[in-house]
Amino acid sequence: MEPTKANVSPFSVHRAFVVQFRAETDGVHGRIVGRIEHVASQQRAPFQSWAEMHAFMARVLIQVNVQPPEGS
Repeated sequence: MEPTKANVSPFSVHRAFVVQFRAETDGVHGRIVGRIEHVASQQRAPFQSWAEMHAFMARVLIQVNVQPPEGS
């Protein structure tokens, strides 16, 4: 069956992350603590700031863009 617009998700698993925040997170005052995991590669990292979380995402997304998808 060929994909159609109705059954194709615009969201790729290769760009999906799970973010878990710890209880002491206070995003309003800039303090966040937690861990982030890239769904497809299962790479994970703890973070203690928005900058650390964003840096991890950027590193992983660069790797995903450089490497061809599986099965190609």
